[in-house]
Amino acid sequence: MARVIDITDKLTFEGNPMLLIKGKKLEVNADAPTMLKVMGLMGSDDPGVSEILKTYDMMFPEKSKKEIEKLALNFSDLIVVVQEAVGLITGENNSQGEQ
Repeated sequence: MARVIDITDKLTFEGNPMLLIKGKKLEVNADAPTMLKVMGLMGSDDPGVSEILKTYDMMFPEKSKKEIEKLALNFSDLIVVVQEAVGLITGENNSQGEQ
């Protein structure tokens, strides 16, 4: 008989993390398949506009995108949002402003 190991207790089943911008909580997709794709796109030293837009599209659900659009961010601010979302999921950002 094949060996079976239950690893359920070693896994976390938390919901998606959120960014807080101007009092609005914005959900960020943190599932592993999405993040592997994001890391592939953003892995270069200088990702281009195409990679940033693809990352934005994959990482934010429609509800979060609508909230971001309402903020009317300039492009450099949008890049900051995307970078912070990636950092949030990969653990590379600090926990400043955490709630």
